[in-house]
Amino acid sequence: MVTGGVRYDEIGRSYAVTRREDPRIAAPIWRALGAASTIVNVGAGTGNYEPPDRRVVAVEPSLEMIGQRAGRSHLVVRCGAELLPFRPGAFDAALAVLTLHHWRDAQAGLAEMRRVAERQVILYFEPLRTTGFWVLDYFTETADVPSEQNPPGESLISDQLDIQDIQIVEVPADCTDGFGAAYWSRPEAYLDPRVQAGMSWLALQPEAARRDGTERLARDLRSGRWDDLHGHLRTQRSYDGGYRLAIAGS
Repeated sequence: MVTGGVRYDEIGRSYAVTRREDPRIAAPIWRALGAASTIVNVGAGTGNYEPPDRRVVAVEPSLEMIGQRAGRSHLVVRCGAELLPFRPGAFDAALAVLTLHHWRDAQAGLAEMRRVAERQVILYFEPLRTTGFWVLDYFTETADVPSEQNPPGESLISDQLDIQDIQIVEVPADCTDGFGAAYWSRPEAYLDPRVQAGMSWLALQPEAARRDGTERLARDLRSGRWDDLHGHLRTQRSYDGGYRLAIAGS
């Protein structure tokens, strides 16, 4: 059964342009995979962060995402995370990168990761509000987006998996992967419709709310108000945007 793909068939069309793998984020993910030679990437999207030197099977429900895979594993299964079509222990490791919050049933998906692989590596995030991220002052309806209301975090993951370690993954100032908090020190990027389309928390907001937030941010950038409040961020090298890497299993 294919589930969960419709959302990204609608909002994921700019991913190949705005969501490019950042090697500084890839490095801790690949280290966390350890010596695993066979990997299933659950909710694989366009294939970012799939290690090129291992045998990877991608699991992705969205045809839009699958169509944007380039230079990645050609082994792709179109299905959701909740019912993986693999035998128990089929892989050395199961990987999930910034995808749990879009699964229909995160508990079931995590249980499936545990069933098909001895090791599980998950990059997830805590809600933007927990970090006090300035963008919430402009896009005020962010808190109403389902992925921001109660995203699967450490508590849910630890209920399903045997967590060995949780690492903070800071976002570099010049991050090349345009996920939610990627432009924490480059506010002008949040005015770009292509960037907005690549962030589910923005793309899923009502058009009027997104337009209003964009206009208010543009005004504050023109007037210098944003820099008065947050300009110190422009000189930082990295930022804790709430992204965490959970390593579980053996």
